[in-house]
Amino acid sequence: MADKPSVSITYCRICGFRSRAAWLAQELLAANEEDLAGVTLVPGRGGIFEVRIDDELVFSHEQAGRFPEPRELKDAVRAALGQEPASRHD
Repeated sequence: MADKPSVSITYCRICGFRSRAAWLAQELLAANEEDLAGVTLVPGRGGIFEVRIDDELVFSHEQAGRFPEPRELKDAVRAALGQEPASRHD
């Protein structure tokens, strides 16, 4: 495997999005700790909540009109690693 991907979560500190960002970072690390170079929390302003993998935007609260689900971020990380999405159980 080449270089490990890095995840950054930029969140609005004014809006109080830090807890959600930290929770999602924890979820990503729990699922992919061995495969990630790191997860960085980046305080911002203006209602921002964005997730990037190696500087590529994979989720934007502004564009989606909602917060990301852990599963969709985990799938985005798996895609960055060249892996298939995790199977889902009904």
